[in-house]
Amino acid sequence: MLPIDTATLGDRSYLVHDGRVAFVVDPQRDIDRVLDLAAAAGVAITHVFETHIHNDYVTGGLALAQRTGAAYHVNGDDAVAFDRVAVRDGDVVAVGESMTVEVLATPGHTFTHLSYALREHDEPVAVFSGGALLYGSVGRPDLLGPDHARDLAHHQYASAWRLAGAVPESAALYPTHGFGSFCSAGQSDAVASTIGHEKRVNPVLLSDEQAFVEEILTGLDAWPAYYAHMGPANAAGPGAPDLSTPARADAEQLRARLAAGEWVVDLRNRVAFAAGHVAGTLNFGLDGSFATYLGWLIPWGTPLTLLAETAEQIAEAQRELVRIGIDRPAAHATGAPAGWSTEPLASFARATFADLAQVRHHRPVNVLDVRRDLEVAAARIDGTVHVPLHELPGRLAEVPDGEVWVHCAAGYRASIGASILAAAGRRVVAVDDAFDRAADAGLPVVTATREPSMAER
Repeated sequence: MLPIDTATLGDRSYLVHDGRVAFVVDPQRDIDRVLDLAAAAGVAITHVFETHIHNDYVTGGLALAQRTGAAYHVNGDDAVAFDRVAVRDGDVVAVGESMTVEVLATPGHTFTHLSYALREHDEPVAVFSGGALLYGSVGRPDLLGPDHARDLAHHQYASAWRLAGAVPESAALYPTHGFGSFCSAGQSDAVASTIGHEKRVNPVLLSDEQAFVEEILTGLDAWPAYYAHMGPANAAGPGAPDLSTPARADAEQLRARLAAGEWVVDLRNRVAFAAGHVAGTLNFGLDGSFATYLGWLIPWGTPLTLLAETAEQIAEAQRELVRIGIDRPAAHATGAPAGWSTEPLASFARATFADLAQVRHHRPVNVLDVRRDLEVAAARIDGTVHVPLHELPGRLAEVPDGEVWVHCAAGYRASIGASILAAAGRRVVAVDDAFDRAADAGLPVVTATREPSMAER
């Protein structure tokens, strides 16, 4: 079993083989990674399985099946616009001479979610659980909308218990989500697990049903806006992405794109961006959750131009973006910001929480917290304004006049927020520091007295 990590989205795909033939579970859009792994192992991909119509990324399943001639297994109850091998609960698929895959209906993350139990030489050895049972958690049940969330939470509970009893405790658990994905209802540091281990640590398997449902529903926070586009794209049957280099833009073209209201995104790290950047550009550094936050904030369909130091960074950004359905940047430029503008570069200050505490001793300071609601509910600096980063472009009028110090949990989102404010003509300071240092710096941090929810654990 060979996992294929997509750490920036918090997901895993899997290539499983017997030395001659292989199957793949939940492949990402950039299928070249899967093909390279199969080639290195010297195996032929004969089957591709989808656990569900994904909400957080564009699948590579159809493209991979078309490229390899593999059978493409998708729930027969999913309304899709492409040919597939329809599978349902109880079906058993033979892969090669020694592997069989049993289909298990595990609704909850979606109504038609499937899991797959693997047997080798008739011995149950693993479960591929998609968004059903995760390490220390489960997939969130609200991605199909609030009207369905309670019903799906009950389904999720039942599905987790079904998986817990479907195979021996020694069976390995291989989820698709849960490594930082917003599809997860909670987070865990685990990188491997078994069904038996989950029985001992997973809240869904240690709770009664009603308590689990109430806890999971009250502990859910916002998910990225681009999720709304993933389901339709996956049901339509996405093809292989075009990763060829986009057109090059010079300084005059970049200025024209900015003037037209297009997004021009600087991929450099936040330290370099703060020191000098083209006025009006936005900072989504490749060193953080680039695709997640860019996809969350950009108005869908807005032309996008990428700026980076190297062509390799542009290629990396393109790969990240096609995974969420942003296929072709309008243009790109590489090098240094001095070559991207005919005007003087803009900049803004960076600071620590200790700097903020020191300044507050001498004068009033506007502080903007761009963390999500659950983070702020757990702990916040007294007297700050809270606007979650994903809501900031539409709520700029709520940010107080004058200089604004922007903070998040570690600095990455603060730089994005600061760049949005700076592009709007505001005077900003980006707090590039860990929030858990705020109290030690002498700032008035107010903490919650309640127990953390499943989503916060």
